[in-house]
Amino acid sequence: MAPPVIASKLFVPGPQRGLIPRPRLSGLLRQGTESRLTLVSAPAGFGKTTLLAGWLAETTDEDRCVAWLSLEQSDSDPAAFWTYVVTALQAVVPGLDPASLDQLASSSTPTERVLTSVLNVLAAMPNEVWLVLDDYHLADGREVGEGMAFLLEHVPPRMHVVISTRADPELPLSRWRVRGELVEIRAADLRFTFEEAAEYFSGVSGLDLAAKEVAALSQRTEGWIAALQLAGLSLKGRADIAGFIARFDGDDRYILDYLLEEVLAHQPEHVRRFLLNTAVLDRLTGPLCDAVTYRDDGNDMLLALERANLFVVPLDDKREWYRYHRLFAHVLRARLLGEEPGQVPLLHQRASGWYEGQGMTGEAVGHALAALDFDRAAHLMELAVPQIRRNRQDALFLGWLKELPDDVIRRSPVLSVSQAFSLMATGKLDGVEPRLQDAERAMAAAPSGAACPWSAIEEFQSLPATIAIYRASLAQARGDEIGTVDHAQHALALAGPDDHLARGAASGFLGLAAWARGDVSTALQTFTQAVASLHAAGNLVDELGSTVVLADLWLAAGRPGKARRIMQGALKMAQAQGASAERAAAELHVGLSEIDCEGGDLGGVRRHLEATPALQERAPLAESRYRWLVASGLLARAEGDPERAIDLLEQAEPLYLRGFFPEVRPIPAMKARIWITQGRLLDAGDWARERGVSVTDDASYLSEFDHLTLVRLLIAQHRACPDAGAAGQAGALLERLLDAATASGRAGSVLEIRMLLALALDVQGQRAQAREALERAFVEAPEPAEYVRLFLDEGAPMMGLLRGAAHDGPHYRAAGEHALRLLRLGTSAQAQAAGSLQGQGSSSSADLLSERELQVLRLLGGGLSGPQIAGELFISYNTLRTHTKHIFTKLEVSDRRAAVRRARERGLL
Repeated sequence: MAPPVIASKLFVPGPQRGLIPRPRLSGLLRQGTESRLTLVSAPAGFGKTTLLAGWLAETTDEDRCVAWLSLEQSDSDPAAFWTYVVTALQAVVPGLDPASLDQLASSSTPTERVLTSVLNVLAAMPNEVWLVLDDYHLADGREVGEGMAFLLEHVPPRMHVVISTRADPELPLSRWRVRGELVEIRAADLRFTFEEAAEYFSGVSGLDLAAKEVAALSQRTEGWIAALQLAGLSLKGRADIAGFIARFDGDDRYILDYLLEEVLAHQPEHVRRFLLNTAVLDRLTGPLCDAVTYRDDGNDMLLALERANLFVVPLDDKREWYRYHRLFAHVLRARLLGEEPGQVPLLHQRASGWYEGQGMTGEAVGHALAALDFDRAAHLMELAVPQIRRNRQDALFLGWLKELPDDVIRRSPVLSVSQAFSLMATGKLDGVEPRLQDAERAMAAAPSGAACPWSAIEEFQSLPATIAIYRASLAQARGDEIGTVDHAQHALALAGPDDHLARGAASGFLGLAAWARGDVSTALQTFTQAVASLHAAGNLVDELGSTVVLADLWLAAGRPGKARRIMQGALKMAQAQGASAERAAAELHVGLSEIDCEGGDLGGVRRHLEATPALQERAPLAESRYRWLVASGLLARAEGDPERAIDLLEQAEPLYLRGFFPEVRPIPAMKARIWITQGRLLDAGDWARERGVSVTDDASYLSEFDHLTLVRLLIAQHRACPDAGAAGQAGALLERLLDAATASGRAGSVLEIRMLLALALDVQGQRAQAREALERAFVEAPEPAEYVRLFLDEGAPMMGLLRGAAHDGPHYRAAGEHALRLLRLGTSAQAQAAGSLQGQGSSSSADLLSERELQVLRLLGGGLSGPQIAGELFISYNTLRTHTKHIFTKLEVSDRRAAVRRARERGLL
C-alpha cells in the first residue's frame, strides 16, 4: 500500500529522545503565533526538524492542532502536494469536506476554489491550527509555490504555517518581511553554541568530554549538528577520545565519510548489511525491506534502528513507513557503491519486483530504471499504457520514456508509438513518422501468435490502427486534407468492431478534415459518431473533452445555443466524476466562457474562467492553456482593455500546437482585429503583408478568418482615407466568401459576412443597401439573439448602423428588433438612465464607453493623479492615457474636469 500521510493532533517525527532545550530559538518560534509564516531555512544537518519537533513537544497546548507533513521529492507534483496537505489538515480539523481530495487528486496544480473552501473552515476553528511542512525544498517549484503564496496570503488569523527547508522557497518573502509577517530562523541561528554542544554531549550522548574537547569539536564542525551527532556516535566506547578529536578534521565530505565509516564499523554485521542493502530505497517498510534483503526481519530492524537513533525518520504515526535521514542515505549509497557495486542493480531489481506485486507501477518502473534494467522497465511501461491513458498521466509516462535508451524504445512497437505521441504533443512533427516506422519494423520482425513477446500486451493489439490515427494527425497538422482522410479511413478499416477507442479517434479525424475544408454538416455528423464511439469505449475523459470540439462545430454552424447546451450537459457529467475528469471540466468551462462572451454575459465569462485556476497557472497540455488565454483575451477586449487582450493573445500564440485541431482562428489575425478597432491601421497593415492575405485569394475556410480580418482593415482604411477601389474589392471578396459559407452550411460565417457587407456598404454611403444586408443577416441566422460581441466589437460604425436600423424598424423589422437589443446591451445602465434611444434624435458616443473606461471615468472624478489611477486599476500609465483619450473623444471634451461634468450630466456617474 502507499505510504500514509503524516498528520495528527501533535505529531513529532522520530523519537523525542535526544532533544535539548534551546530557549533562544524557542523565543523566535513563539513569534510565529503573530506572523503569517515561520521559515526555518538552512543546509542539511542543521537540526531543523529536531528543533521544530522539540518546540512543539515542549509547548503542547490542548487548544492547538498540529498537522505535520514530511515531504518527498515525488511530492513536487502539485496534485500530490495539495492532496497531502488537505489530508493532513483533515486529520486534525473537523469539518473539512472530504470532496476536496477528489477535486485535487489528478490536478497538476490546486484550485483556488478548493483552497478557499479549506481556508473558510479553518477560519471558523476556535483553536489554533499549525501546518508544518518539513523538507519543503523537495516539493518546492513554481506551481507549488504559487499555490502556497495564495494560501499564505489568505491564511486565517488563528492558523500558522511553518516551513522547514534547505533553500529559500519560491514565495514573496521580501513582501512579508517588510510587512513584519515573516519569522526567519537560518543557519547562523541553528548552529550549536558551545553551551548547547556541551549539553548535547553530556546529556544526550552520555559522553564526559572536557570543555576544551567540546570547544574543539564545536569549532571544527562550526556547530553543524549532524556532524556533532555523528561524532558523538563514533566516540562511544572509545578510550582515546582526545586522540580521536585531534584527528577529527577535514572538509564536510571527508568528515562525513570518515564518521559514517566509524559508525558502520561499530555496528553488528547484520545491522550494517541491512543498512547498506536498504540504502537504495527512498522509503522503507518491513515487507519491502524483506524483499530487498532476502530476510524476514524488516519490521523489527526498522524499529531497532529508530530506537538506536540510526537516522531513520518515521513517515506515519503507525510506524509502518520510514525513510533514512537523507545525509545518512547519501553516504550509505556511496559506501554500498564503493564496496559492492554489483549489488546495486540487483537490489533495485528486487525492489522493482516487490512494487510490481503491490500494483505500484510507478515505483516499479523507477527502480527498474535505477537498476539500468531497461528491458524490464520497458515491459512494465508497456503494461501500464492502458492505465496511463485512462488516468491521463501523460507527463509521467513521457518522463519514463526520457530515461530509456533510444534503442530500447525502437525495439518496442508500443513504446515507439508512445514516443511518436510525445513528439506530436510537443510540436516536433518531423520526428513522428520515423518513430511510427520503427514500430512497424518491430511488429514485422516479431513472431506471430503466443511466441510474440507482446502477445499479452493489451496495447499491442490495436497498434496498426493507432499508427494510422497518428498519421492522420500528422497529415492534419501539415494541412494535408487528403492524407488526413486516407489515414483516418485506413484506421477505421484496421480497427475491430469493438475497438471503440480507435474507431472514435479515426472518426474524429474525419470530422476534423471536414471541418478544415469548411464542410460543417459532414463534420458535425462524423464527429458526433466519434464522441459516441468514445462513450462506447468507456473513455469518459476523452468523450467529455471531445464535446468541446463538437461544440466548436455547432458554433461554426451558427448554433451557439446548441453548443452551450451540449457543453453544459458534459460539464455536469464531468463534475459528477470529480478529480478524474477535472481537466475535461476545465476545458468545458473555457468553452462555455467563450460562448458567454459572445452572448455579452461577461459575468458568466468570469465565473467560468475563475473556475479553472489550473489553466490560469499551468495546464498539463499546452492546448488547454492556449484556449484559456484566448478566452481571457476575448474578455479583456470586451471589458475595454485592448492592451491586456493583446498581451494575453501573445502569451497564447506560442502554445498552439499543430496536429490536433485546425487553426481556424489564428492569433495574429485576432490581434490585428484589435489594432483595427484601436485605429492602429499601420500595425494591421503590417500583419496583412506578413500573412500574405489578399483580396484576390480563393475562398478557403482555413483562410476565412484572415480574409474577414482583411475586410475589416480595408473598411477602416476607406473610412480614414476614402478609396472606392479598395472598398469595392472588399465587397467582392465578401461575396465570394458568402457563396462558399452558404454552400457549406456555415451559418456562423454567413452572419459575420453579411454584417461586414452591411458595414462595407455603409462606409460607401449606401445606407439603404447596408440596412437591407443587416436585415438579411438577422433573418437568416438560426440563433441571432446569441450574437452580441460580434456586433459590439465593431465599435462606433456598427453602433451608428444599429441606431439607423432601430429608427427604421418598420421597414426592417428584424434588424430593428435586434438593433434595439444590441444597443441596450452595449449601453451601460447609467447611460440608459440618462435617456433612451427612442427619445433622442441621435445618441452620443458616450453610449460606447466600455466597462474599463467607465472605471477610469469614476476615478477621474476622485482627485487621484494619473499614476495613482493606473495603480488602482493595475494598468500601465500609457494604457491609462489611451483610455482617457478614448473617454475625451466619446464625451467630446478635452480635459478630465469637463469629462466628469459631462458624465454627470448624462447619468454616467
